[in-house]
Order: sequence, then structure tokens, then C-alpha cells
Amino acid sequence: MNKFNNRRVFITGAARGIGFSCAQSFYEEGAELVLIDLPKLEETNLETYFPERMTYLQANVTRKEDLSLIKKEMQKGVSVLVNNAGITKDATLLKMTEEAWDQVIDVNLKSVFLLSQMAAAEMKEKQEGVILNAASVVAHYGNFGQSNYVATKAGVIGMTKTMARELGRYGIRVNAVAPGFIATPMVDTMPEKVIDMIREKTPLNRMGKPEDIAKAYRYLASDDASFITGTCLNVDGGVSI
Repeated sequence: MNKFNNRRVFITGAARGIGFSCAQSFYEEGAELVLIDLPKLEETNLETYFPERMTYLQANVTRKEDLSLIKKEMQKGVSVLVNNAGITKDATLLKMTEEAWDQVIDVNLKSVFLLSQMAAAEMKEKQEGVILNAASVVAHYGNFGQSNYVATKAGVIGMTKTMARELGRYGIRVNAVAPGFIATPMVDTMPEKVIDMIREKTPLNRMGKPEDIAKAYRYLASDDASFITGTCLNVDGGVSI
């Protein structure tokens, strides 16, 4: 029996990487997908992988007009929201521009607030729903050259706990997943020397796969996790130990 039959799952940043793996994972369990990302649909292969039960919204999660488009789609029903969209604009504190700070805050933190607020309003009506947020293990210990990124991910963890306290009375669960270093296009840009160093520091001695994170999201969204809320699940191969 598919665990997500008749459930509408919204995923931001869904065209590739972790977001795409999340879409695959939920689709396998019968979910109706609403996938959100920046490229035009014809620039993705999403229709090939999801020939049915899929709606695609070309949207920027920082633009008011696009957020209105997402809100209208949520009004048709939203069971699960995965706030996966995220960017990096790395620089050391003394070199970071205000623009780089604002861009990362807007995508990684402010959009999580806005989309969660919209989803929660719809979920409240049905007295059920799940909101899942993308954190990161660097929120726990910081990371050189990422004061903006780390600030957003630490903020996401705090916001997740607060939203869980506020929304639990409406049957809405809110959790976060904190990936370690995952083999995605974002990480592929790192020098091989850095990647080797990451592997050495990871007790499981490998990079994570996007599907490792997708399975964590799917578990937290499922009824198997019906008594879990306000938590941040580290999926990092033990790197944060």
C-alpha cells in the first residue's frame, strides 16, 4: 500500500539534486507532486520521470508574484511541504557583501517562513499536515566563509522548533533535516582535495547521496513519524559527532 496516496506534496528546488530525489521518493509512494523551481518545465526532465500526478510551477520563492502562484496551488490542497530550495554565496566575514547576505537570507530563511505560513493556513483547515525544512549540519558548528549560509540554517532549526510548538494544536507536524556533505552539483564544485578531507572526517567514510536525504524527508512526512515534531534529524554519516 502506498503511504502517500491522495496526498499533495509540495517540494521547492525540485528540478535537481536533493529536491529531485525527494520528488522521486514521494512519487514512488503514490503522492501527487507539486514541484517548484526556477527553470522552465521544458528545460527539465521532470515530465519524463513523473508522467502523471505532477504539477510544475516555475517560480522564484523570493518573488511576491510567484509566491501568490504557489499560494493559489496550495488552496487546492497541501498535505506536505518540503522547503528544500537553497543557495550559497560564500565569502569570509570581511569580504562578504550585503547583497550576498540578503540573497542567501531571502532564499534559505525568509522563503521558508513565507511558504510555511501559507501551507499552515491551509493545513489548519483540515487539522493535519507536515512541514519539513532543510537545515544543515553546519548550523551546529559553523563553517568557514559561510556566515550567511550558517545563519540561515541555524535560523531554520530555531524556526522549526517554534512552528512545531505553535502548530501542533492543529495536527500539523514540523521537522527539519540537517544533511551533511551530499554529492550534489553544489558540492561537485569543491576541489577534490576538500572532498577527500570531508570523507576522512566522516565516520561512514563517504559522501551522502541525495536519496539518503530524500528517504529521511519521506519518513518524517509519513504516519510512521506521527509522534515526531520539532526535531532536527542529522543525516550526515556521523560528521557532526
